[in-house]
Amino acid sequence: MSQVKNILFIMCDQLRADYLRCTGHPTIKTPHIDALANDGAVFTHAFCQAPVCGSSRMSFYTGRYVQSHGATYNGVPLRIGEQTLGDHMRDLGVTTGLIGKTHMAADQGGMKRLGLSRETIEGTRAAECGFEPWERDDGLHPDGGTDPNLAYNVYLREQGYEGDNPWHTYANSGLDENGEVASGWLLRNAHLPARVKAEHSETAYMTDRAMAKISNLGDTPWCLHLSYIKPHWPYIVPAPYHNMYTEADVIVANRGEKERQDPHPVVEAFMGHEESRNFSDEEKRRHVIPAYMGLITEIDDNIGRLMAFLNKEGRLADTLIVLTSDHGDYLGDHWLGEKELFHEESVRIPLIVRHPGEECNRTRGSQINALTEAIDLIPTFVEALGGDAKPHVLEGKSFLPLLKGGNPSEWRDMVVSEVDYAWRGARLALKLKPDETRGYMLRTERWKYISYDNFRPQLFDLVKDPNELIDLGTSDLHEEIRAQMEDTLNQWLRQRRNRTTVALDEIEKKTDNARVRGIIFGEW
Repeated sequence: MSQVKNILFIMCDQLRADYLRCTGHPTIKTPHIDALANDGAVFTHAFCQAPVCGSSRMSFYTGRYVQSHGATYNGVPLRIGEQTLGDHMRDLGVTTGLIGKTHMAADQGGMKRLGLSRETIEGTRAAECGFEPWERDDGLHPDGGTDPNLAYNVYLREQGYEGDNPWHTYANSGLDENGEVASGWLLRNAHLPARVKAEHSETAYMTDRAMAKISNLGDTPWCLHLSYIKPHWPYIVPAPYHNMYTEADVIVANRGEKERQDPHPVVEAFMGHEESRNFSDEEKRRHVIPAYMGLITEIDDNIGRLMAFLNKEGRLADTLIVLTSDHGDYLGDHWLGEKELFHEESVRIPLIVRHPGEECNRTRGSQINALTEAIDLIPTFVEALGGDAKPHVLEGKSFLPLLKGGNPSEWRDMVVSEVDYAWRGARLALKLKPDETRGYMLRTERWKYISYDNFRPQLFDLVKDPNELIDLGTSDLHEEIRAQMEDTLNQWLRQRRNRTTVALDEIEKKTDNARVRGIIFGEW
């Protein structure tokens, strides 16, 4: 019998894989996450399926590649009928809900066609990516487009923070030297303390909501997706985190002059975005990154509160805990800001897993170097809860055997990530139509190959060039490698699991048995 009864699935937004002490950052303070890693395992080569919020999350929540689920960018609805984490968990008797962000857009057309309404539980789940929305908050609330009844704003007003949108004017703004409100939307204000007390921040609030919900659930088996909004911009954090780090804590940017002198056309177009230009300015970069680090340490302190609560409630003994991120953040590396392209800073994610069972003691406190993907989480959750695999639907693989110390002979030898930059200014700079903007990454232990529609590929030798500073996309010496990788990509595209309505064992049962069922055709 499985020892796992509950699942705590924690996701941070835009947290780089290398911005925790336990994953190698030299000065950042993350003692509570480090303790979680020491009691679990760190997957050092975990990757998202798309380095942008919406499509990455849809892969996390479906266990399927972007090519399969079709939600290729933020705001692209996940089509009705895609099975989600909530569906797989409810099949196993586990109630599944959300506190925080999903970035999911409902398939309104599909819901209308099927007569589904948000007034029903089925309609709500269809519109909320399969979750029960215990409190959904996607975390970006500009003044002109914010629900006046946003739960977090209601909470802030109850704490004495006034205004139409205290999310902006308090939680994500500071006061300048003249006492004027200085918006956190602007990078220049990253050094200021946010106007809320730390105990009232978004991170603390969501942690409080998670603990209250766990208490309320009692002995009901649960899967809670606690999806923190930070350290995603606006890069501004309350005291004492705002000045916890200085320019001395900012590590040297990973970038080379050749990258800027002779860039790939798509990368060059992204270098032209405002965020890339600003993060390429060393003074501005060093101004912002201390706030990003402060946001991470604030999350760490709240993880500490959450772990202490789970211990007190006796839940550490029966809860599988996962901490990860939807994608990274360039922070000026490779002369880029934001994410979306395929350098390690953008596409590699932290993945820390604590399984309560004794069978995983062999890997506690260890690093697991196998190539893993975001789509592996749902198969792992299903197996941990004693469920049956669904290989006709789920494209990931359970990494539970790796947690138990095994070395499966059929584990993957490559990971895949995808991009669709149709909505970005880069498309206009490149004079492309909206259906000409796809890109694919294939990464093995040694090679990273990137294939773009309409442009030459990129290739990096991760053994000789781990920092990805030398693009071999036009190297005559590597022509054969590129051809092999392109062929592998084409094979991968042909293997997507689009026949999701019939299980493989059902096909086996019905193969070549028409006569048994009384159906005769073609006989003389």
